[in-house]
Amino acid sequence: MLQIPFSHHYIKLGKEFYEKCAPAPVAHPTLIKFNQGLAEALGITADNIDAAELAALFAGNQVPDGAAPLAMAYAGHQFGHFNPQLGDGRAILLGEMETPNGDYFAMQLKGSGRTAYSRNGDGRAALGPVLREYLLSEAMEKLWIPTTRALAAVTTGENVAREQLLPGGVITRIARSFVRVGTFQYFAARGDAASVKLLADHVIEHHYPVAAEAKNRYLALFEAVAEDQAALIARWMQVGFIHGVMNTDNMSIVGETIDYGPCAFMDGYAHDQVYSFIDRHGRYAYSEQPSIGLWNLSRLAETLLPLLAEDSDISVEMAQDALQGYVKSYERHWLNGMRAKCGLTMDVDKSISDEDKPLIEALLNTMADNQADFTLTFHTLSQLTTQRPSDYSTQEKSLRDLFVEPSQIDDWLLQWRKRLCAETQTDEARQAAMQRVNPVYIPRNHQIEAAIRAAEDRGDFSVFHELHEVLQSPYVHQAGKAEYMRPPRPEEEVKQTFCGT
Repeated sequence: MLQIPFSHHYIKLGKEFYEKCAPAPVAHPTLIKFNQGLAEALGITADNIDAAELAALFAGNQVPDGAAPLAMAYAGHQFGHFNPQLGDGRAILLGEMETPNGDYFAMQLKGSGRTAYSRNGDGRAALGPVLREYLLSEAMEKLWIPTTRALAAVTTGENVAREQLLPGGVITRIARSFVRVGTFQYFAARGDAASVKLLADHVIEHHYPVAAEAKNRYLALFEAVAEDQAALIARWMQVGFIHGVMNTDNMSIVGETIDYGPCAFMDGYAHDQVYSFIDRHGRYAYSEQPSIGLWNLSRLAETLLPLLAEDSDISVEMAQDALQGYVKSYERHWLNGMRAKCGLTMDVDKSISDEDKPLIEALLNTMADNQADFTLTFHTLSQLTTQRPSDYSTQEKSLRDLFVEPSQIDDWLLQWRKRLCAETQTDEARQAAMQRVNPVYIPRNHQIEAAIRAAEDRGDFSVFHELHEVLQSPYVHQAGKAEYMRPPRPEEEVKQTFCGT
């Protein structure tokens, strides 16, 4: 029997916040993957239950005991244009859980059928996006990047109609919260200040309890959300991750990566890299992500202004100061993370560390000029020593081979090694520290595509399972897995990614 320790707090906010609905059963659900480790961490027990029963539960054919299914209401700015009513069009919240150690999570089926917010959609998910989200979200967890998690994935035994008929799937995902910036916008757009306050108090109680102790709890909430967003987006930038659709309805209020639609990890580095097919003007390009984070937070600030102070001028000033705090916090998180990737510490004179940012930016510019692979550049850099060898070492040659003009990286390495001479740490200590933050394996686009093609075209999930297993230890070289390190060959390159709808 599957036992889930459901508790229901969101539903208590009132009927304005959601529409009750039940998952729509599917024809022949089959379990692809059940995340046993996550289940145990959540206090979920699955004793004496077989794969068929798990499939039925996580496809929505059976509603777990204690669940209270609903679709959440929210609005959102989509590519800069405001839509006052979006909501969960193909996701159903089953309920929240309080784990044995007191943490708070929510469980949601995605792809489980139509809801009151589906509009003209079918409420279903194709198998490919389900596999993509499972792989990406669980990989992000192992890369230490805040994220929703994947508890289970199933096939439905039914097709969904997109540009062609595709096999369907359902993913069960876990988040600390599914409240978004767009949730606040939904009520603010309706002039419902009471619901904005109720929602803010809910978020404070369950996710930012320290804010409740502040002199101005709502300002403290906004500052905490801004800090979490700054840290999250800095981590994205440090691994070459491009979310692809940073609409306000895809921005979690608790600083988790959410909604793995047309997202991608970069192969060859480009400042303005875009993969998303729907991002035709590069609004959510790699280099734009920090500023879009600021833009999204500005939209959140607009919803909270009446709560910050009675005087509107004072509340605007408070919000502006908090937004400037985001800018400074992002810069700090980004620079400290990039220092770590390059093996630099702050244990040097300030006159030296002040030059770190230009040095790092010079590396990124050199990578961009040469389309050098983002992940392999930093991983290979972590193998080098402070002293340049008299002849090119294997590691040094591997790094040079990533650059069209190797002399350009040679010039940068001279400056890098000069900077390292100011450090007191040994090569061994620095290399070990760098290798803890520079992954060997990332979920590369062509590998994800191979897993999807095998599953959709041939019903073969072995490619998915092997890739998932490799991505569970991204910082460690794994014997016989060198194929998962390499960038795509020209014929394998994935230049565009697509939203699951």
